Amino acid sequence: MRTLVLLILILVSVALMVLILLQQRGGGAGSVFGAGGGGGEVYRTRRGMEKALHYLTIGLAIIFSTVSVALIFIK
Repeated sequence: MRTLVLLILILVSVALMVLILLQQRGGGAGSVFGAGGGGGEVYRTRRGMEKALHYLTIGLAIIFSTVSVALIFIK
């Protein structure tokens, strides 16, 4: 049982890494400090595939946390 939970944890973590890397980047480190253009991008809404990736990332993060906590109680 523990092996199955570990396998699920590994698969979820790889999927989570891929989803995080697929999301659009904000414009570099310069936009964090206010340098450069694109100041209005902070409040833009997500649409289409970007919105789906966002919600899927949140869902996988919740699954990852749940499986990690469950792994503590499995002997």
